[in-house]
Amino acid sequence: MTQTHNKSWLRAHGHTGSRVTFLELFFDLVFVFSVSQLSHALFAHYTLLGAAEAALMMFAVWWVWIFTAWATNWLDPERMPVRSMLVVLMLLGLVLSASIPEAFGEKGLLFASAYVLMQVGRSLFTTYAMRAAGRSAVINFVRITIYLAAAGVFWIAGGLLEHEARLICWVIALLIEYTGPALAFAVPGLGRSKTEEWDVSGAHMAERCALFIIICLGEAILVSGRTFSEMEFSAITGVVFLIGFIGTVAMWWLYFRFGHERAAHRIEHADTPGSLARQAFTYAHIPVLAGIIVHAVAVEWMFEHPYDTGSLAIAASVLGGSGLFLVGNLWFKGATSGRMPLSHLAGIVILILCTFFAPFMEVYVLGILAALVLIVVAAWEYKSLTKAPAGPALH
Repeated sequence: MTQTHNKSWLRAHGHTGSRVTFLELFFDLVFVFSVSQLSHALFAHYTLLGAAEAALMMFAVWWVWIFTAWATNWLDPERMPVRSMLVVLMLLGLVLSASIPEAFGEKGLLFASAYVLMQVGRSLFTTYAMRAAGRSAVINFVRITIYLAAAGVFWIAGGLLEHEARLICWVIALLIEYTGPALAFAVPGLGRSKTEEWDVSGAHMAERCALFIIICLGEAILVSGRTFSEMEFSAITGVVFLIGFIGTVAMWWLYFRFGHERAAHRIEHADTPGSLARQAFTYAHIPVLAGIIVHAVAVEWMFEHPYDTGSLAIAASVLGGSGLFLVGNLWFKGATSGRMPLSHLAGIVILILCTFFAPFMEVYVLGILAALVLIVVAAWEYKSLTKAPAGPALH
């Protein structure tokens, strides 16, 4: 997709045109608030239903963020109309984030309205801006808008309903939106989108996702630090604080040491960059984000109940945060490197085996084990990739 005239709202090609702007990073801060709200909501309603509701909201938050990241891969935030659009999205995103704790209560319609306005409004704006890129680009975003508008009906309907009916409507809405890219946004009469037409900047997408992940990890550290500061100091609170910090640093290492730069290079040189970016960023980052959120919840549980034993629910969060993060990295690195990270597979298996012993272990001990697994996986990957020759292989 190329810029055809000076009044175009699209990005220029090349290194300068693909850089992430300060406004995009500013926009991301709203969604860090969303991540914080999600972790607090899950901690406050730590039941199967509460977990399902938190998961649904996480899927929604991720979807509106990643769709905006895709849009700004083509749109130029230095152009005033695009800048204005992003500022409006920030305001709506703040409303969305603020309504998360009561999204299944009194603020359901507010949550749904903000979400639909963000999704459909941004898509309509991008459709108009894509006139400079040609008819096929416009048609692509018309298809996307149709899917988002169809899902929007169920979002608003769910906001008007209550309890299980709301949950069902919102699950249907997410299914419509999440199957859209997998179905190439097929619409009767308009056909399907072709991935070879999605000429994305791998460097931009990789940097956008990397910056989002690092500020989410930063939020996890802040949650740990805030909880630590509010508690009376003791040996166990010091140990838990250290566990949380080490676990977060290990996540940072695993994602950034052999992840995002390689992904950017691979997508930039792929024959169908849109298809690879869809798998590596749109979908594979979901368990990465989920892992960070669950990890933050696990640290809060360790502070509150460090000596508890026998709770499979708490054990699921302590071990599950690391497990989800490894699953996301396994998917992400496998898609962008052509390698199957054996180190990550082994880490996932070890965490699953630990669940069998979880009823007999204190919560903080499980936290130590989860952090150790991340450290071992990181060390294994570092040793194998710094010595192994290039090519498809297990590492």
